[in-house]
Amino acid sequence: MIFKQHLFFMLYSACGLVIKEAATKNKVKGGQVPITQNVTVVEGGTANMTCRVDYNDNTSLQWSNPAQQTLFFGDKKALRDNRIELVRASWKELTISIHEVTLSDEGLYTCSLFTMPVKTSKAYLTVLGVPEKPEITGFTKPAQEGDHVTLTCTTSGSKPAADIRWFRNDKEIQGMMEVNATGKSFTVRSTLEFLVDRSEDGVAYTCSVDHVALLSTPQQVTEVLEVHYAPRVEILHSLIFPQEGQYFKLECDSKGNPLPEPVIWTKDGGELPDVERMIVEGRELIITSLNQTDNGTYRCEASNSLGTDIAEYKLFVYAKDLPGATTDPNALAQHSPDHALIGGVVAVVVFITLCFIIVLGRYLARHKDISRKRQEMWFISSRKTLALPIITL
Repeated sequence: MIFKQHLFFMLYSACGLVIKEAATKNKVKGGQVPITQNVTVVEGGTANMTCRVDYNDNTSLQWSNPAQQTLFFGDKKALRDNRIELVRASWKELTISIHEVTLSDEGLYTCSLFTMPVKTSKAYLTVLGVPEKPEITGFTKPAQEGDHVTLTCTTSGSKPAADIRWFRNDKEIQGMMEVNATGKSFTVRSTLEFLVDRSEDGVAYTCSVDHVALLSTPQQVTEVLEVHYAPRVEILHSLIFPQEGQYFKLECDSKGNPLPEPVIWTKDGGELPDVERMIVEGRELIITSLNQTDNGTYRCEASNSLGTDIAEYKLFVYAKDLPGATTDPNALAQHSPDHALIGGVVAVVVFITLCFIIVLGRYLARHKDISRKRQEMWFISSRKTLALPIITL
């Protein structure tokens, strides 16, 4: 009897082990799921595609491209593409690499685990298109003052579309951007429109392209605008009160592009009368020793291919012993008192004085009225005091 019970117990234990092993095996098979991750790579780079399995009972793994062409079955290469190589192959992992990635490689890749049924996992390969170096068009060298200029910056091959930024010297300015799809990539244009004046001469316009594929180093190109404009002339003088015997210099400050060369000096509409004392050096007119015969109107004339400009200076030479008296129009214009300022100060003083008089008058009138009332009240009080004894008697 004891022998039969022992035998029954052993058979029961053996059955339990078999059932447990079968259940464990089914559980492991149920956990055989391939695991993949999406991959992002810059065009021209290398993409590593990895497929892993936590539990595997010697079942093969396979990678397929978006066209469902088998790339690798286990460690066996199936597609003749020299860019695709095996990195690692085992029962738990299959990793392949794709070199020199192009935009056409982008898509959904499939890792398959050949169980019954076959289990799959998808991984999306994203390829970033690198924008080409930008190009600026629309520069006409040189531009002329008053021209209407349109600058266009263009970059191609970006994916996703690149962002274009404009800079005038170091300050960012806004342009009008246009994006066009060209196959799987994008062509981006940005336009600037402005009216040219002389302040634009020598200004640097920079087009900068920002894109995720460029990391923190944008691509950019710079063009410097050259502007031609007619001259503008101003005469600068070395002395405010020129006196007889002094050294005197006039400078013809002429700005223009092309630079106006040479400048022409005249006196009272004619040539300089004394070439020994009146010396022209470049843009300067030097009078080595002044005398009163030098009084008159001096004119500087500057010209270039776009025009001519003139400036005048009226010279008055003071006697050496009378520096104060003058009828020099240039000196009077520079040192005459500001009558408007003096008049304004006088008006303010008069206004304040009137206000003070009005306030003082009101104060005195009020004080006089109060004094009168006090006198009346005193007089009435005095009369009442005097009347009291009479009533008592």
